[in-house]
Order: sequence, then C-alpha cells, then structure tokens
Amino acid sequence: MLNFDERHIAHFDLDTFFVSVEQLQNPKLLGKPVAIGGDGNRGVVASCSYEARKYGIHSAMPMAQAKRLCSDLVIVRGDYENYSKYSKLVTDVIADSVPSFEKASIDEFYIDLTGMDKFFGCFKFTAELKKRVIKESGLPISWGLASNKVVSKIATNEVKPNGQLLIPFGNEKRFIGPLDIYKIPGVGEKTSIKLIKMGFYKAKHLAAKDPDEVTRALGQNGLELWRRANGVDQSPIIPFRESKSISTEDTFQQDTINMEYLESKITRMTEAIAYELRTGDRLAGCIAVKLRYTDWETHTIQRTIPYTNNDYTLFTVAKELLHNLYTRRVLVRLIGVRLSNLIPGTYQINIFEDTQEAIKLYQAIDSVKKQFGETKLFRGSAAHRH
Repeated sequence: MLNFDERHIAHFDLDTFFVSVEQLQNPKLLGKPVAIGGDGNRGVVASCSYEARKYGIHSAMPMAQAKRLCSDLVIVRGDYENYSKYSKLVTDVIADSVPSFEKASIDEFYIDLTGMDKFFGCFKFTAELKKRVIKESGLPISWGLASNKVVSKIATNEVKPNGQLLIPFGNEKRFIGPLDIYKIPGVGEKTSIKLIKMGFYKAKHLAAKDPDEVTRALGQNGLELWRRANGVDQSPIIPFRESKSISTEDTFQQDTINMEYLESKITRMTEAIAYELRTGDRLAGCIAVKLRYTDWETHTIQRTIPYTNNDYTLFTVAKELLHNLYTRRVLVRLIGVRLSNLIPGTYQINIFEDTQEAIKLYQAIDSVKKQFGETKLFRGSAAHRH
C-alpha cells in the first residue's frame, strides 16, 4: 500500500516526441523507420522512431551511419515551430489539471501528486490524465509514478512506449537494483564504461558499495549516483512558469558610428545571453535588437526564428537586424539584444544541421565557460575595440 504521508511524483514523457508529431502530420510515416535530422553526409540524428531503433540507430549518430544501418530509413528535416505548438498544447492540458508541475524539457514533465491519494487516488488520476493528453494532442505518452523524480523517470523509461508503471513506496531499491547501470539517470556512455570497469554492472552493485569508497573514486557525482542506485532522491518539483524573455543592453562611454565595433558588441552580447539560455535549458523563438542614437531616438526590430539556443545562429540574425536597423548616419549611444518566446528545451541538433565536430566544439566551449566563467572565452569577432 502507498503511504499517504510520502511524496507521490508522476513522470510524464511523450514517446519519440518529434517523430510522433511528424507522424500526426503525415500518417504514411506510421510504422516506418524514421529519423529526424539533416540529410547531408555530415548530418546528425536528433531523434528516431522505435522502428529505426531496432536497427541500432540512436540520437547523436551520424546520419550517414544511420542510412548504412537501415537502407529504408525515412529522413525528416523537422519543424521545431510545430513541435513547440504541440508541447504547449500538452503543457496547457497538464496545467489545467494539476496545481503544481515541472516542465523538464519540451516533452517531459514531473507532476507533484502528494496527498491526492487521500481523495482520488494517484494511480487513477495519473491514468486519467494520460487519457486526456492523448485525446487532446493525439500523441503517445508514458508515465511512471513513485516517491521521487529519479525513480519515476526510470519507471517511465522501463515501460515505453505507451506504458505506465507504479512503484509503491518502499520498493524503490528493489525495482532499480536489477537494472543495468546505464539506466540510472546521469550515467552517460563514459561514466557507464568507468562504472563497469569498477565492477558495477547493475544498479544493485553500485548501491551495495560503501558510499565513502564511491565518493573517493568518482567524487561528489559518484555519491549522487550511489543515492540514485539506492532509489533515493530529494530533489524538489520546480514549478513551471512561462519564461517571457531575457535581454541585455550596453550604453557606450563614447558614442560611435563604427559598424565593426557595433557588430562586435552585438556578437558578444548575443553570445552571452545564448549561453544563459543553454545553462537554463531553454530555447528562444524570437530575437530583437534595440538601437538608440545620440539624440535619444530609439528603434527596435525583431524577427521570429526556429527555436534555438545556438549562439552562432542567434548572433548571425542579430547582426542582420542591426544592419537593417541602422538607417541614420548618426552616432549610436546604446545597443541591446532581447530573446523572447522562451520554452524549455535543449540544443536541437537537426535544426542547424550541425556536424559532429561543431556539436563537440559547442559542448567544449560551454564546459570551459562553466568551469572558468562566461567572460573567459568568447569569439574573436566579439573582441573588436572601439
């Protein structure tokens, strides 16, 4: 039996979200191996259907390799504006049904149902909510229900696609123990290899180890993985609130007409708030540039863009807007950049048709910034001095 005094957290995950949206728009894709991403020789798979996964295809795989694995693979470039529309639809359904939930990404939600078992029943409520999401959106969805976020997420992953699973309070460790070590959230490919070399093939092997030994071997991250292997997680639900915008602007000490300087400033400013987007796992669907002349006349121009947090894409558009905006040959005293129409989400590979080399470069740049500070590394084009 569930203990009414314990937490009840439901994890909802839209199954193969991007592919499912494409299948809704084009039913001929149903039952076929589908990959979302760039079709070039250096393109990368951003998402794929379960039919494609049977061939060993997975996200972040080079598209050329995916096509070698499956000659019948259907490649779709993707429409992120359409994906965001469906994500908002599901978000609205959940927001209308529960008092508190966290939107972890464009297709993933945590719902706090603590106390509801006294009145309605958490399992029954979650099952009914799933039916409503499917009815309203047409998208397949899976869920797990447990005492914390980590266990509920693992439960969801175990019953995909279109499944549901309850882990009663007190059964967390028993449920996780037999699972392969890589199924613990936070265990990526490199960490998985390291843990296996240490003899931790299953979650129960890590859970049985002395936590001090794990910490010495893997640091604080190892201790957190040890907790998860034991089914322990105290992380709170972070209530979802629609983000409006983030912006930055700079008033110059000396008014300028130097376009190279203005371009370097707009590049640096856009680069900074794009990094802020990525660290907050958000994407922007609109960018605006503001310009104020020396006589205080102020103009703003904006453009709707495919959802992104890629700084190169953003500052390229920002510089175009700057050139469109600067119509007077008058000194400039202030410029600004604003990113709006923000939604939760991580970097979407297929939208930019990035190569593997470019993706690794972006990841390395962000890693340096996290370690040493955002101002310690920036593009040469942003270094022009007045």
